[in-house]
Amino acid sequence: MAVVGIALGAVAVLALLVYVHRYVWRRFVGDTTAAGSPLRRAGTVAAYTLPLLSVGALVSGRSGAPFWLQQVLAWPGYLWLAALLYLTLALLVGEAVRPLLRRLLARRAAAGTPAAPTQTQAQAHAETQAMATTTPQAAAPAPAPAPAPVSTPVSAPAPAPAPAADPSRRLFVARAVGGAAAVAGLGTTGYGAYGVLRGPRVKRVTVPLARLPRSAHGFRIAVVSDIHLGPILGRAHTRRIVDTVNRTQPDLIAVVGDLVDGSVDDLGPAAEPLAGLRSRHGAFFVTGNHEYYSGAAQWVDHVRELGLHPLENARVEIGGFDLAGVNDIGGESEGHGPDFGRALGDRDRTRAAVLMAHQPVVIDEAVEHGVDLQLSGHTHGGQLWPGNYIAELSNPTVAGLERYGDTQLYVTRGAGAWGPPVRVGAPSDITVVELASRQA
Repeated sequence: MAVVGIALGAVAVLALLVYVHRYVWRRFVGDTTAAGSPLRRAGTVAAYTLPLLSVGALVSGRSGAPFWLQQVLAWPGYLWLAALLYLTLALLVGEAVRPLLRRLLARRAAAGTPAAPTQTQAQAHAETQAMATTTPQAAAPAPAPAPAPVSTPVSAPAPAPAPAADPSRRLFVARAVGGAAAVAGLGTTGYGAYGVLRGPRVKRVTVPLARLPRSAHGFRIAVVSDIHLGPILGRAHTRRIVDTVNRTQPDLIAVVGDLVDGSVDDLGPAAEPLAGLRSRHGAFFVTGNHEYYSGAAQWVDHVRELGLHPLENARVEIGGFDLAGVNDIGGESEGHGPDFGRALGDRDRTRAAVLMAHQPVVIDEAVEHGVDLQLSGHTHGGQLWPGNYIAELSNPTVAGLERYGDTQLYVTRGAGAWGPPVRVGAPSDITVVELASRQA
């Protein structure tokens, strides 16, 4: 039954994509170009090619395609998915504008057309013309007065049929709305891509912990998540992140999962700059769900070689608090899921505890084990608006700091992007969490 459900879901998604592409083609190409024109042919080719590139980008990594092919497909394929979203949203807004624009143009056309003469005016004009064409004669005896004409009712003239819509007006409206939608959709996509490629910005948050001793007051943790090294974001992206983290001069660095989308063989060189991370107490790492799509065991070994300390359901004492880490729930299928008992079960509960866990959904376990602060990522803050509303359906917190009982949960939006290298309404960040003691 599960297989049938997945198959039906895939068919539904495919049907939706076909419909959306057909709609986008009609509004941008079919309504704005002449049949057989070069522009229409080019638009039609693009309408078939771009979705194929998107499908290729999505399946090439999971199918084991060569990494160079993944890189070739990823840029146009993933960017088109983001562009399709915002072009479609812009066109839907245009559907509301379209009838208003048609009505405005129709009124302007009607105001510029001369009014038709009334029946009385027409009769007077005809009599004047008849008198003007009569040849003057010598004066003649005045004729006898004619009998008064019998008045007959004159029926009102039938209204003229409404003129058919002007084809040139329809074309103007289609091109105006389509052009505005293209500028809005592509402009939004371009700005969102610039935000990702520019690199994450630093965000600072102060979190008071009841059990944190005065000696640890002001302890700063640089939280980094969802870097997503892959066929688009590579070594230069890693270098930007490392430089940004090091400039904050943190006491500790927490890399909270989803470091990569690919194997160590393909992405090992892209991850190498992580060896340059610097902090007083070192850098720590926990797995995310994407590590389990990419060979989690190999990546855990590799980040250890780069100088990071993996916390695989483990705990260390850092100054005045415990730092614990659990594997991502994506590892359950491999028998390496989160084990809170192993990471936190035998600790001294008089000490404050900070937990690194990739997904916010494990907050209930954190509350049960007396964690003071959980650091998570995974959601990307929604990444592409209105994706934040979808992310809210499956995550207790999408971004920011919230309290659950005696436990606080902080969720970073992440430092990279999955799929389209585009963020809209959810800028990437590296968060410096400053711990505050209530005894200070």
